[in-house]
Amino acid sequence: MATNGLAYEVTDAHSWCIDTGLNRPRHTACYLLHDDGKLAFIDTGTSNNVTGLLQLIQELGFSTDQVRWILPTHVHLDHAGGAGALLNHCKNATLATHARGLPHLIDPSRLQQGAIAVYGKEMFERSFGSLIPAAEKRCHALEDGEQLVLGKRHLSFIDTPGHANHHGCFFDYESASLYTGDSFGLHYRELDYQGVPWLMATTTPVAFDPERWMQSLDTMMALEPRRACLTHFGPLDEPMKWQEQLRQSIQDHVEIALEEERSGDKEGRKERLAQALMKKMLSRLEEHNPQQDRKLAEELLRDDIRLNSQGLEVWLIRREKKRAANTG
Repeated sequence: MATNGLAYEVTDAHSWCIDTGLNRPRHTACYLLHDDGKLAFIDTGTSNNVTGLLQLIQELGFSTDQVRWILPTHVHLDHAGGAGALLNHCKNATLATHARGLPHLIDPSRLQQGAIAVYGKEMFERSFGSLIPAAEKRCHALEDGEQLVLGKRHLSFIDTPGHANHHGCFFDYESASLYTGDSFGLHYRELDYQGVPWLMATTTPVAFDPERWMQSLDTMMALEPRRACLTHFGPLDEPMKWQEQLRQSIQDHVEIALEEERSGDKEGRKERLAQALMKKMLSRLEEHNPQQDRKLAEELLRDDIRLNSQGLEVWLIRREKKRAANTG
């Protein structure tokens, strides 16, 4: 189903997965939850798709007055770029996100500068549009374990650093659905094989922390979720069955970065990281599906691997600075 160019699918009787259309179809989602006349958005996409979200609310028979929560998992712009604009249209809503990230939605100037540094100005404007500051009086900083009421449901906020130090998940106890943002990696539906998904870690700049990510996965899986709802992309049943694949991908990224670090050659490092990542991920895909269309896989992975290589380079720089500080 689609409205104003935004495709969506029913996740269950109380939620919808919405394709925001960023980058390509089935790459970036946000979720709409409903209970007892109240609505919540988990992630929002960019400001470019807010009009589509507003029309979807109407198409589903609701109104913007019913939106109670706007809940970015973290403030990266593919997840939260539209949060301020959406808040402006939903007069009864509160925007709530990780306490570390919230200041950047109230004043998004640093977010914009950082995104331009990663994507370039032209791509930033095309992909993310305008960043609207969120009204501080309508915002709430979330702490680990905090409970949010949505109708008769309770959503629990879970601090899950690793992809970003301001990342959190939302757990719906009623459905045992875990809304994972980027903390359960990237799922490419096109690469599923015989009912088995294929997952890849996302180390997008600037706060990749593999050790804390593994700990966050322990925390997430201890909840025994029946479903993981990924921003990239879509609901995934039985996530406990697939967690080892993600852990392996995190470890693959770490090993590639550390091998590059040992070489001591910083010139052209980002390009070599991207090449090594593509080679390793294609190898993992061949193990996953021996008949995989290699050209399709390269096309699907290219942009995310480019961002991952930037993230690994930042991680190596941080490691070097930490070592220098400890020896100084």
